[in-house]
Formats: sequence, structure tokens, C-alpha cells
Amino acid sequence: MLETSARLLRLLSLLQAHREWSGPDLADRLGVTARTVRRDVDRLRELGYPVHSAPGTAGGYRLGPGAQLPPLLLDDEEAVAVAVGLRTAAAGGVEGIEETSVRALAKLEQVLPDRLRRRVGALNAFTVPMVSPQRGPAVDAAVLTELAAACRDGERLRFAYRDHGGDSTRRTVEPHRLVCAQRRWYLVAWDTDREDWRTFRADRITPTPPHGPRFAPRRSPAEDLAAYVSRGVSTTAYAERATVLLHVPLDVAAQKVSPAVGTLEAVDAGSCLLRTGAHTLDVMVVHIVLLGFDFEVREPPGLADRIREVRDRLSRALPPSAEQ
Repeated sequence: MLETSARLLRLLSLLQAHREWSGPDLADRLGVTARTVRRDVDRLRELGYPVHSAPGTAGGYRLGPGAQLPPLLLDDEEAVAVAVGLRTAAAGGVEGIEETSVRALAKLEQVLPDRLRRRVGALNAFTVPMVSPQRGPAVDAAVLTELAAACRDGERLRFAYRDHGGDSTRRTVEPHRLVCAQRRWYLVAWDTDREDWRTFRADRITPTPPHGPRFAPRRSPAEDLAAYVSRGVSTTAYAERATVLLHVPLDVAAQKVSPAVGTLEAVDAGSCLLRTGAHTLDVMVVHIVLLGFDFEVREPPGLADRIREVRDRLSRALPPSAEQ
């Protein structure tokens, strides 16, 4: 009896971890026959778990949504990770999810065994969150869920998009992935009207269902989507772009240059390249100077000219020195 119960728990864990399993794969994982798998699946159904099956060579088993959320089976590391993630979510970033995260965390901590509760408690007690003054705009959790579902299901997405100036346009896209950077969420998608890849701020998206039809997934625009989005939002989206050599190590520059501000590339142990963008050269000059690092302008030439103009203007603003 104990062996059967343990096997049922293992079967449920496998069904929760994978979207669909074939009967032979489950039998191999559990070390039993396909007949035993079918019998165990029937037992799970009797207990109220909605296990769906499809016949044939392409068929298999999957755990479907039910009227009630079934118990989740988490190992020690998964339980700690979920608890830490919920506490992080409770700090904000997604609109309306803070209170829900706190409630879910309270329920989870109630059922954690003592050994795990102590680990989570230590993380909570000895970790101090630092709230950034440049916190990104909150995103509606329902919008994020809708975007993620469209990415998962390969379904065309229709939405109204508000640009930087507040103007709204209607878009139809083939959603690819969601990327989160510096508390901002971005949707990477193929714009069907413009026939090109585009990156959209999730907080500026207002879905306009119905969505569809389904589409065949395209090849990703980049292997590293995080770097792709970083380049798009910090450089290519602006009228003026620059490459600057910073005379500081990469890790030092990264403390002041976020992915939303620019991309960094190490040159040697003591310097790195910054690629960034701005609406005007004047804004770019101020931004680079306020980083507080020695630097050299690589491109464009106009940036060096503008820096000289600013230097001369600042010199004229200073009172004459005593030596003069």
C-alpha cells in the first residue's frame, strides 16, 4: 500500500512537471508496466485529479485544469525557491499582485516543514531589499498573463500600443517571448504589418481580443533575447547613438549602467565599451559625464564636437582664477 501511494505521488509529480507524457515514458520513469500506469491514472482520477489521455501513437497523458487546484508536489529546493519568489513579487513590479503574493506566501509557509521554514525565515530576516528610486511602471498582471498565454499557444495577438509620446496605434503581432529587465516587462514579437521584429513595453499594451489565428513559430531574432532587448531599448530606439570607451573595469561600469541605459562590452581588465543612445546629443553628453568615469568618444564625431562646446561654455562660466 505504501509503495502504491508513493508511486501515485511520483506519477502526480511527473504529470505536473511536464505538459504531456506518453504511456511508455511514464512506465519507464516509474519502473512499472504500461498497464500499471493506466491503473494508477485511474486512481488519480478517482481522487479528483483531471488526468486527460489521448489514444494512438501520438497520444499521451497530461494533467488538465480542474474545478479546484490540486495539491502541488514540491521538493525542498523548489519550495524554498517558490517562497523566495513570492516574497520578491510582494515587493511590487506587477500591478495588483503584491497582496495576492503575500496571501500565497502565508499559505505556503503554513505547510512548510520546520527545516524549510527556518531556511526561508533566515532569508527573510537577514535580507534587506533595496527599493530603486527609478522603479519601472507597474504592469497589470492580467495583461502579462494574456501575453504569456499567447506566446505559449502560438496565437496572434491584437492590442493597442501607446508610444512614448502618448499616441496609440493598433498592432497585430506574432508574440515570441516576454523579457523582464530592471522591473520593466517587454514583449518581443513579429509585427505582421511591418514585417519585422519589434519590442513593446508591456505597460503600454492594451489587449483587444479576439486573438488568433495560430501561427507557426518563427526563428528567434537572437540567441540572447535579453541582450537583444537591451540593445533595442537603450540604443537603436533613439535618434542619436554613441560608442564610448570607459576607463573602468566592466564590473565597475555595470554598477551605474543598467541594461535599459546601454550595453557594455569588456575591452581589457581596466576598460570597456559603452553603447548607448539618446534623443539628442546634449542629453547624451550629460548622461555620459554624470557616470563619473574617464572616457574617450569612439563615435559619432559630432558627440566629441558637442563635448568641446560644453567644455568651453563651462570654462566661460567659471570666475577668473586668482593667478589670472
